[in-house]
Amino acid sequence: MEEITYEDPAVAGGIAAIRAGSPFVYGLTNYVAANLSANVLLAVGAGPAIGAAADFPTVFPAGAGAVWINTAALISNPAEPVTAAARAARAAGTRWVLDPVAVGAGAVEYDAFVASLLDHRPTVIRGNASELTALAGGDSTGRGVETTLSSADAVGAAEELARRTGAVVAVSGPTDYLTDGTRTVAVPGGDVRLTQVTGAGCSLGALIAGALAVVPDALTATAVAHAAYAVAAERAGARTTGTGSFAVALVDELSLLAV
Repeated sequence: MEEITYEDPAVAGGIAAIRAGSPFVYGLTNYVAANLSANVLLAVGAGPAIGAAADFPTVFPAGAGAVWINTAALISNPAEPVTAAARAARAAGTRWVLDPVAVGAGAVEYDAFVASLLDHRPTVIRGNASELTALAGGDSTGRGVETTLSSADAVGAAEELARRTGAVVAVSGPTDYLTDGTRTVAVPGGDVRLTQVTGAGCSLGALIAGALAVVPDALTATAVAHAAYAVAAERAGARTTGTGSFAVALVDELSLLAV
């Protein structure tokens, strides 16, 4: 299987393209992850807007370079604005990222809502192994937002989900696996503290959207985000000891890429 790292010219080039293009990226996410998600995008030069205020969900997707929707936005929003944002993105032809956080953890009504968003044709679906296995129709194994499977366990489910939906599917873990259903690539690296910082996975969805705004090929854009995140996490981990300083250093290291 092909591996992609930050050393691949396409990855550094993609981050440089975000900086040069300064794309507007609109997102719906949960209040826990919003701050880090915005800072991750700002660190690489994108311009984020987050939230479902008034008619944001129906208006902003048409003018955005890309959109990301973390379905835990339902924590503080009703379902309709979330659906409206997905619908508006599809209608405008704006690429968008679906992060089905906690799907498959046993909340039946929530799981049905998440599955309904697939009708609006996300460009990329990213999540952990349990989430993506459940979304693909496999056994529900998640514990809340935490996975009980390794990323390698979910490669087959991710490939099936990609073929069924037409989306690029990205499984996060010690090694990330990205697939369009035909081509599957591995992105190694990162730091274990990504699993210990609230919103770190959610923020990766935001970064994927930032890359989708400027990188034409969706699989390449997804690899750009994952490989950049992995190297920034490694560099942050090398110079910090605790999880709080790691979170700050992660944003710092992203801000130093391709400058």
